[in-house]
Amino acid sequence: MLLLGCIKEVTDYELVVNLPSGLSGFVPVTQISDAYSKLLSLQVAQGELPEDLNSLSDMYSPGTLVRCIVTSVEKSDDGRRSIKLSIDPKKVNKGLNASALATGMLLSGSVSSVEDHGYLIDIGVIGTHAFLPHEKAKSYIKAIKRGPDLKIGQNLNCIIMEVKNEGRVVRVSIDRSEVAASLATERQNWTLSNLLPGLVVKARVQKVAPFGMKVTFLSYFTGIVDFMHMDPEKSMNYAPDQVVKACVLSVHPSSKVVRLTLRPAFLHPGGSPNQLSSDRMGAVVEESTVKAFYKQFGALFELDDGTLAFARLKHLSKNRKSFKPGAFKAGSKHKCRIIDYSLMDEMCVVSLKYQIIEARFLQYQDIHTGDVVQGKMLSLKPIGMQVKVADGIKGLVPSLHLADVILKQPEKKYNIGDEVKCRVLECNPAGKKLILTLKKSLIQSKLPILSNYEDAKPGLITHGFVVCAREFGCIVKFYNDVKGLVPKNELSSEPISCPDKVFYEGQVVKVMVLKCEPQQERLLLSFRLSGKSGPEDKRECTSKEKQVKYQIGQIVDVKVLKKKDNGLEVAILEDEGNVVAWIPTLHLSDFVATSKLLWHCLQEGDVLPRVMCLSDKGEHIILSRKSAVISAVQEEQVVRSFFEIQPGMLLAGYVRNVMPFGVFVEFPFGVTGLAPKVSMSDKFVTDTKDHFVVGQTVIAKVISTDEEKQRVLLNLKVSECSSGDSAAESFALLDQYFKELKEIKDLLRRGEPSMAQGLCELVPGKELQLVAQDVREDGSALFSGSCVTGLTVIATRYHLGDKNIVPGKKMKALVLHVDALTSEVYISLREELLKQRP
Repeated sequence: MLLLGCIKEVTDYELVVNLPSGLSGFVPVTQISDAYSKLLSLQVAQGELPEDLNSLSDMYSPGTLVRCIVTSVEKSDDGRRSIKLSIDPKKVNKGLNASALATGMLLSGSVSSVEDHGYLIDIGVIGTHAFLPHEKAKSYIKAIKRGPDLKIGQNLNCIIMEVKNEGRVVRVSIDRSEVAASLATERQNWTLSNLLPGLVVKARVQKVAPFGMKVTFLSYFTGIVDFMHMDPEKSMNYAPDQVVKACVLSVHPSSKVVRLTLRPAFLHPGGSPNQLSSDRMGAVVEESTVKAFYKQFGALFELDDGTLAFARLKHLSKNRKSFKPGAFKAGSKHKCRIIDYSLMDEMCVVSLKYQIIEARFLQYQDIHTGDVVQGKMLSLKPIGMQVKVADGIKGLVPSLHLADVILKQPEKKYNIGDEVKCRVLECNPAGKKLILTLKKSLIQSKLPILSNYEDAKPGLITHGFVVCAREFGCIVKFYNDVKGLVPKNELSSEPISCPDKVFYEGQVVKVMVLKCEPQQERLLLSFRLSGKSGPEDKRECTSKEKQVKYQIGQIVDVKVLKKKDNGLEVAILEDEGNVVAWIPTLHLSDFVATSKLLWHCLQEGDVLPRVMCLSDKGEHIILSRKSAVISAVQEEQVVRSFFEIQPGMLLAGYVRNVMPFGVFVEFPFGVTGLAPKVSMSDKFVTDTKDHFVVGQTVIAKVISTDEEKQRVLLNLKVSECSSGDSAAESFALLDQYFKELKEIKDLLRRGEPSMAQGLCELVPGKELQLVAQDVREDGSALFSGSCVTGLTVIATRYHLGDKNIVPGKKMKALVLHVDALTSEVYISLREELLKQRP
């Protein structure tokens, strides 16, 4: 199908073209012309830009009318149709042949080469060479102001001035006045097979109807002018046999239906339709008056400024069921919002839908850097997450910005369709580029937004994120790609030899501007916020810093100051003020037994790396060393408040209390929930204390929430609380357990040498030569030996097997378990276990 269209947007790879009836199509960069496609192929082959290759934006401007042909109509996943177009003269003018060419014809051409005396023009007619002299191009080149010459691939309105050698050679002109005055006539021998959109003709009104009128032109052609394309000034004054000037809008290839327009802007080829002022787009009109209602199409309105607007049927009400045609009688008034502008119809497109009238964003121009927006996740790819902010507005959350920390498995945290709260890092309406962040530290920040270098005044404190940490310091990025350098000496009050080991890519940081040179886009920053205040403010700053300094989830290294009955008093090493914190014994490990053992082995002065801040109430900082809990916080597998909890979530936490009716579980950020007795275990529970102990790390599944009472019900059944790969989870826990056992053995070696050495060498599965000592009342037996000096060695009645225990008798045994805390070793004498030894 051939159509006249108007360029709406120009991007690097396509032209967005507005078509009649409010439709839009796309011209890919490969559908401009043969000569332009050859230059593109040359660029791909050589890997460098050919001298004659210009970008689409160098050749095309919004508002330019172009003839195009539909190459395909594709349906997307959301049901919308995508119209692919071509402006290649070989496709647009395919109905023409050399013998049909005549003087005065107006057709599309494309520059194929630049010559000494003019340009070779591709008009798409096989066997015909078209030449454009420099003289006939001067006025056009001067008017468009795009350099001294035309460019290869530039689409032109060409009027044939001379035909030679039976159409094999033609001379054309693009002179603006000649093109504007052109008129298609019977002498040019146009036919239905080669009739082109954009031709201006004299037409005779044949019949006037409510939805438009029927006209005849070029002696025997019949065409249709619909109600949207009548001249608004004369729409009520047309009569049969009246002669009017009209422009061909479209030609259907099979039905041969020709549609025309009588709007003045199209009656002079080379002109441009009227545009809508930018401040009107998205405007809400409190009272728009119905001019006409068309039950199959929609309604025509007159807006408050006297301009006309059209609303399609689907935009007249929330849905079909609520639609009442009687509400749209001529003269009735309605509230609407301008949602688009149809260049080809020279008319605003409006909507009466309440959700659109109240919508915060309608186009990219409505979004500003720093805005906090709600969106819906569309997809998750290695590059990041695609988010739908509104109809027709999509944004990208780069993988670096999916959380405050880098997520190794973001698919575990996010699902398609999830509602997400983002902040706008960058918005480029012209390129429809929207970059967002999901980092809560940036979203919740109350500090000023730094989005241009001019605003970076010395002393300004704001949030940014690390994009690079090297030996010279850190590069910190802000909004709109503004970035600055934190030199090595400004990273901390204490020297940092390896910044890349202290700071990580994507880390949210608070910085202060030291110096800025806006014209050079140079920005010098510092992490040393406290050291920059004046002497009179020092005391006040220090007290404020000590109130709340550590965020939940922050990782620190600590040194043991004092051992107390229920935990360790530690000093945070990174803090110059030696802030004291507390690690409860049960938070030394995910495993309760290991926690007690670690407490026993640790000494004052020992350094514990990578401990996480669990809560900071100002005076009392609680830390945790539970690996599963730390991992959950770092991978954002946590909830920060009751309102973030959703049924079905899997959350890592720890047992806070064990009651006869169930188990209370606490999660990072202070949220707690209850696992009732029936949901505690896959086994039948008689006594809850037989299944869980306080401090035990657990994975809990959320069953339900009660918003009124703010209660959370949990499930602790192993069968319900696996994320899917239970084997991998089990091996990860075992691996962590053995790592902590090794750590304990290294600590034990510092103690009593003989006993420590013995404990460290005894590992499950090791075969020993022991001497029987005694049989106890419960049937268990005690053993001794040179390799277990100072240790209590026990074999339970079951693990004695059928052996006859005689005091003083030497026997082989296998180590089952070593309890370093009580210095007890459990062994087995059963033959089936001993035989399995390699």
